[in-house]
Amino acid sequence: MSKSITLKLDLYEHKQLESSSKLAAEKLYLDKELIETDLQELMTLLEAHRDQQSKQKTESKKVQVPESSIAACMDFWRKPDVLKRINELIGKAGLVGEENSRLLLFIVASSYKMRDTLHALIQGSSGSGKTRLLKVISELMPAEEVKRYTRVTDNSFYNQGEYFFVNKLVCFEDLDGLKEDAQLAVRELMSNEILISSTSIKDASGSIYGGERIVRGPIASMSCTTKGEIYEDNISRCFLIAVDEGAEQTMKVIDYQNKKAAGIITNQEQKEAKQFMQNCMRLLRKEQVINPYAHQIKLPPSAHKIRRLNELYQSFVKQITLLHQYQRKRDKQGRVISDKEDLQQACDILFESILLKVDELDGSLRQFFERLKEYILPKGREFQYTQREVRQALNISKTQMQRYVQSLLQLGYIHQVGGHINRGLKYQIVYWDNHHQKRAEIQDYLQNQLATL
Repeated sequence: MSKSITLKLDLYEHKQLESSSKLAAEKLYLDKELIETDLQELMTLLEAHRDQQSKQKTESKKVQVPESSIAACMDFWRKPDVLKRINELIGKAGLVGEENSRLLLFIVASSYKMRDTLHALIQGSSGSGKTRLLKVISELMPAEEVKRYTRVTDNSFYNQGEYFFVNKLVCFEDLDGLKEDAQLAVRELMSNEILISSTSIKDASGSIYGGERIVRGPIASMSCTTKGEIYEDNISRCFLIAVDEGAEQTMKVIDYQNKKAAGIITNQEQKEAKQFMQNCMRLLRKEQVINPYAHQIKLPPSAHKIRRLNELYQSFVKQITLLHQYQRKRDKQGRVISDKEDLQQACDILFESILLKVDELDGSLRQFFERLKEYILPKGREFQYTQREVRQALNISKTQMQRYVQSLLQLGYIHQVGGHINRGLKYQIVYWDNHHQKRAEIQDYLQNQLATL
C-alpha cells in the first residue's frame, strides 16, 4: 500500500509550486510541467470562485422593497416634477432652507449606484450646519449602500475587501481628519475607480512574499470641510457647495428647532420620509444615458479646471435623466434619452457651484466679503476698519475673522493701512469686485445657450 503525502501548498509561491509539482510527478509518474500547469489553472479557478463569492455576499445584502410600498414608490417616480417632490421630501426629512444646495447634494448622493458617480465638497465655517446637510442627505439613501466616516487612518482604504466600496456612497464628516495617504486613496477611487497597491503578504507558515491588493470602485462621495481652499485636488473632482451662513437662513433653522422642541414637527414624520425615499432609491435602475444636446452647451471659459468641470456637468445631466428614467424616452439600444428639461434643471441647480468654480474666493470667504462690502459701502470706499469693529458688527468669531483677513490679504482684496498692534490694526478694501455683475453675466451666458436648443 502506497504511503500518502500531505502538503500545505501556497499557489502564489512559485518555488513552492515548482517543488510540489516535481514531488507529485515523481510519486504519480506524471509529467512535471502538466502538473504545474494544472495547479496554475486551479489557482485561476479559485480566484474566480473567491470573486464570485464576494459578489454574491455583496448582492445578498441588498434590501428588498416591501410589496406594499412598490406601487407608491413607482407612482412617485412616474409623476411630473420629480425633483420638486424630492426637494419637498428632503424638507420633511429634517433639512430646512438651502433648497438648491440640498437638492444638488441629493442628486450627487443618488449617483452611487450608477456608472457615472458624482462627488460633492461641502464647505462652511464651524457650526454652520454642513455636517447636518451631509447626514440628512445620506440618510435618504439605502442604509446598506452608505459608508460614513469621521476619521480614516492612512492605509485602511487599501486594506478593505476588493468589492467593499463598489457602488457605495462614502461620506466624510470632516475631510480635515483624513491623513494624506487616505486622501490620495479617496481621490484615486473618485477618478480611477480602483486602488492597486503592492504589499507584503505573510502566509500561514510565516513566509513573507510580495503581492497585490486591489480595492474597486466606483464610489459617490460627500465630504465636509472648513478649509475648502486647501483641497485643490479634491475640488477639481467635486461640486463645491457653500453652506448658507446668512441671517435669513439662521432664522429658518432656529424656527425649525423651536417647532421640533414644541412637538409641532415629530421624529416619526422624518423617519417616514427617509424610509420612503430609501425605498424609492432601491427601485432606480443602473441605466445607460445618451444626451443628444451635450455638444450644444458650453460652460464659462473662465471656470476653474474647465475640462473636469465639463465632465462633471455632463455626468450631472445624466443623473438628472436617471432620476426621470421612468418618464424619459429610449433609443433603439434601450438607452435613456436626456430631455431639454434635464439640461435646464442641471444649469439651475448647478449655477451656484459653477459660480464658485469661477470665483477665486471659496464659499464662506465670498459670503464674508460680500457682507463686509455691504457694511463698509455706506461709510465710503476709503473707510478704514479694525478686525474688532467688523467682528462685532457682523457677529463673527475671532478665529474666523483672522482666517478671512489673512486670505483676503494674500489675494489682494484688502490692505493693512495703519493702526497699532495693541490698539488694533486697520484695514481697507482695495479691490471692489462686482460679484453681482459676474453672476448675471454667467447666468445670461448659460441661458442664451439653453434658449437655442
